[in-house]
Amino acid sequence: MKICGITSPEDAALAEAAGADAIGVVVFSDSIRSVTPEVAWEIFSSVGPFITRVCVSTTESTDDLETILDMNPDAVQLSIPLEERLPVRTICMVDTPGPLHAHADAIVVDASRGTGRLFDADFAERVARESPVPVILAGGLTPENVAGAIRRIKPYGVDVATGVEIAPGKKDENLVRAFVQQARGALL
Repeated sequence: MKICGITSPEDAALAEAAGADAIGVVVFSDSIRSVTPEVAWEIFSSVGPFITRVCVSTTESTDDLETILDMNPDAVQLSIPLEERLPVRTICMVDTPGPLHAHADAIVVDASRGTGRLFDADFAERVARESPVPVILAGGLTPENVAGAIRRIKPYGVDVATGVEIAPGKKDENLVRAFVQQARGALL
């Protein structure tokens, strides 16, 4: 499971200590959780080698993408279709019916895009069933609903931002721990 929208080394350490598999750092985006590449590097440097570091972006700029790749993330999560495969694992966001991304290593079903809006269960179920690559579920997940969502959709993993925050970009330790515990129990 990924704790996304990490904006500080402290929140990255909190996610890691809670047992998250990955952290997401938003760059080159109009999101309130977007940080500079320098801050992203500081966040990525603050966690150990066993947590996956994901750069999340809505950019369409080749220069921005080059800067992202220079940060040496373990994966890149984008909202645009790619014309070619990237040199790192690539996760593409899907929020409406249509063809799946040809060069994606995984897909995040997420119409929320960090707003906390609940995912469309029927759509997510269909994507999870038909996708040739792993599907990650996002959108409106909380410690209270994540286990049920996992049992219904059967995703490869889950991704949360607003459901574990006390304010945009500021994670709550108790919510992060509860989310990880509930998700881990349902994913096993």
